[in-house]
Amino acid sequence: MNFLVLMLITGVILLIGYFTYGRFLEKELKVDPSRKTPAHEMNDGVEYVPTKRPVLLGHHFATIAGGGPITGPIAAVVFGWLPAVIWIVVGSIFIGGVHDYTSLQASIRHKAQSIGTVIKEYMGGRGQVLFLSFSIATLILVVGVFIILVANTFVAVPEAATASMLFIAVAIVFGIIVNQLRMNLLTASILGIIAMIISIWIGLLFPIHLSALTWSIILVVYAYIASVLPVWLLLQPRDYLNSFLLYGMIVGAALGIIIASPTIQLPAFTGFHNETLGFLFPILFITVACGAISGFHSLVSSGTTAKQLDNEKNGKFIAYGGMLIEAFLAIIAIGSVAYLTQAQFAARIAEYDGPIGAFSAGIGYFMSFWGIPEATAVTFTALAASAFLMTTLDSATRLMRYAVQEISEDRAPKAFQNSHVATVTGLIGAGALAFTGTWETVWPLFGSANQMLGALALLAVSVWLTKIGARRFYVVIPMIFMFIVTVSALIVLMYTNFMRENYLLFGAGFILFVLCIFLAIEGWRSIFSSKDQDTTVKM
Repeated sequence: MNFLVLMLITGVILLIGYFTYGRFLEKELKVDPSRKTPAHEMNDGVEYVPTKRPVLLGHHFATIAGGGPITGPIAAVVFGWLPAVIWIVVGSIFIGGVHDYTSLQASIRHKAQSIGTVIKEYMGGRGQVLFLSFSIATLILVVGVFIILVANTFVAVPEAATASMLFIAVAIVFGIIVNQLRMNLLTASILGIIAMIISIWIGLLFPIHLSALTWSIILVVYAYIASVLPVWLLLQPRDYLNSFLLYGMIVGAALGIIIASPTIQLPAFTGFHNETLGFLFPILFITVACGAISGFHSLVSSGTTAKQLDNEKNGKFIAYGGMLIEAFLAIIAIGSVAYLTQAQFAARIAEYDGPIGAFSAGIGYFMSFWGIPEATAVTFTALAASAFLMTTLDSATRLMRYAVQEISEDRAPKAFQNSHVATVTGLIGAGALAFTGTWETVWPLFGSANQMLGALALLAVSVWLTKIGARRFYVVIPMIFMFIVTVSALIVLMYTNFMRENYLLFGAGFILFVLCIFLAIEGWRSIFSSKDQDTTVKM
């Protein structure tokens, strides 16, 4: 089969999903563009900042995308490309997009508070503590695994490391001239893009060669700084500018695929069992991860995006649309290796020490068909991929800080309310994981925790909709499915890690398993045992 045909078919299906099912969700959630959002009601210039739609999409998409829609789908093609593609398309439209959009709407109806706070309101303090504990554990895994992936990418493509460091300075300057000097956004964007191009050129001339351990230490320090600075100074402008890289990479890859018209050589289906990963069910669903649904997205939607949403009407475009763009990126990621034979695929993964480098090589090859030198295209793609990873890294650290501060409120010494203390508390665990693990060993557990977090976010939304007397089937059905998948996956991973004598990951999996079971019980009671609905709560 020709991959161009597959890309066009999936792209059209995703577009149809946006305009039909997205509209259905908008009506069910009773979106009101005239209602003031928390960004306006609580504008403080630090966390709550009304943000223009393209800028917020840039922040949101760059944050949620990360390396998940690249790493997961490429790892999952060991079962064949067809199961991965089906799950990405169906999952993103009916589960992942629903999860992201409803999490955002639930948050802004509660003053842009976290999903944990929503759970506290409808399930009580115990439910909040359980959810926040699970969230912190998941975020530690997210930050740890992305430190590993970024460090490996910088070692494999040192030119991308130089450019990425320069991008940080460009983002800070951009944030100052837009938010403090009030420069026109279009003018500032043009200047920012020019500065980014210059940074790429400097990166090609002066690559930074450091070890993976050194990069890991630098990235931990960067994550700390990004977490405590005002959102407008680094996080928001960096994500906005990086989004141009990401969109450019997607368009460049799509154009290259159109010209190259590559034939898919990887098998469509290899069987229900793989020696490395295990059985297709449930492992496929946790391996693809962010390309179909990601619990991390609920933390982004209710953590930073809800605090910057200028108008409720923009929610579908940013949250639901952002998820479908990510799904399309996941399809392209599959295409970046699908034109290889199985032997070539295995060799490329080994050569580039993981999916990110393999993805960069494949997309660079496609881009070379429209005239750009292949080596330059590979560097550009690696840079864009590392931009994905770093935007998730800094945002995840900030969200981890929020969760530590929230769970410690009235339950721990006041010191944990301090931004610096809360950030360091979370980074200790993430840094330890990054310094001692590899992406191959951590990814399955990360995928399980991430997908279970998605099920728990859907649970929170289901409880909210139940209490206000609204229809909830479009949230409850995905929630039940994700609970079945992720509980099964955690059981499989606990058994596998125990048999391999990896007791650290076995223990982590066991803790996550216990937390999610207790939360599921609490949620079940709230949804199905309570006969009284609080219809005074407004949609």
